[in-house]
This record gives sequence, C-alpha cells and structure tokens, in this order.
Amino acid sequence: MNYEIMYGNAFPVVKCVLQYGESIKAESDAMICMSNTLDVEGSMDGSLLGGIARRVLAGESFFFENINAKRGPGYVILGHSAPGGIIDIELDGSYNLRVQKDGFLAATQGIKVDTTVQNLAQGIFSREGFFVLNIHGSGTLFLSSFGAIHAVNLEADEEVIIDNGHLVAWPDYMQYSIEKASSGWISSIMSGECLVCRFRGPGVVLIQTRNPDSFVKWLEGMLPKNKG
Repeated sequence: MNYEIMYGNAFPVVKCVLQYGESIKAESDAMICMSNTLDVEGSMDGSLLGGIARRVLAGESFFFENINAKRGPGYVILGHSAPGGIIDIELDGSYNLRVQKDGFLAATQGIKVDTTVQNLAQGIFSREGFFVLNIHGSGTLFLSSFGAIHAVNLEADEEVIIDNGHLVAWPDYMQYSIEKASSGWISSIMSGECLVCRFRGPGVVLIQTRNPDSFVKWLEGMLPKNKG
C-alpha cells in the first residue's frame, strides 16, 4: 500500500492507494472519499467484549470501518474531526503503543487495537483515565491529534515533563509518573498546570501542540451567556 499525508499540520488527510486484495481499517466515519472500486464494511476488529471495552472504557467507537480493494485497485482519503496533525508510524511487533482517546485514525490489517488499564495514580489524575488504547502488531499506523504532533526523543535516563493534556502516544516500555507541576499544590494550581507527567527515556513520546480541554474552556468563554 502506498500513501501520502497531505495538507500539512492544520487540516491534513491521508490518501492511501490500495492494490487489488489490499485493505485498511479506520476509525468509524474517517472515510472522506474513495474510488468506486473499493468497498467499505463495518467490523469490531476482534471480540464483542473488545468492542465494548473500546467504546465504554476508552471512549472510542464500537466499530471500525474496513476499506478493501476486493474488486480492483483504488484510493481512499481519510481524515479526522479535530483540526490537527496526522502522523504515520511503522510498528514491527517488538513493542506496544499506548495511545490517547481519539488518537487512532487508521492502520493496515496487521495492526490490532484494544485497551489496557493504567495504574491507580495514572488513571485518577491523568487526562486519559484508567483505560487507554493499546495498539500492537506489525504494519503501518496513522495517529491523529489536536494541533500538530511533535516527537520528544529521550536518551537513556533523560527525563521530560509533559502537561497531561498534550499526550498523544508513548511506547509501553516507557514508564511515567504523575506529579505536581510546582513544589506545592497552591502554586501548581495557580500556575494553571496543576498536574504533569514525568517520562524517563529511552524512548519517544508523541505530544500534541494544543490541549483539547483548554480549547473547550476558551470556546465556552467566547459563547454568549444565557440571560434567561
């Protein structure tokens, strides 16, 4: 399968060119347009319990859409609802990728998408909640974000502090802890950051340049107040 990510970081789409017999699965409603030689079908991509877990626990769609080239070659253009980036990742099966809610866009058929549980502190205090997507297997994966995607590359024992509203994805072999942004709770709250994530390398953490929760608060502030 050949593909191209088009239109930059603000409103990108990915164009996938499928040869006869190839297929790609995507988040529900990700298809923008496709050749009339392709077919789209809904599937759970696993067990009924797996679909329920994605929907109820991780907040993802119950179904995926499978676009396949059973009748001949063609192309499909995929996009996501938020204004932000799309990144392609090649997985070789040597590790799993933890991905935020709404981060999965599409993948080739060798990629599996399920859920995993975080520890107590991460589940309570991180924006992601107790359950995040667990993506594994071999193939090409497309992730989406709110804002552009930036890769933070950490060497062994190197640490970085990330606002928990900006996380997109990280490998399962990397551990992170939740901590106060400042030395005290009052200072942390006054700074606007409150809680942050401390990652230690080696590894690559993907972050998004915009915070969805902050955007919602800004949008609410711009809307007229109901005086009734």
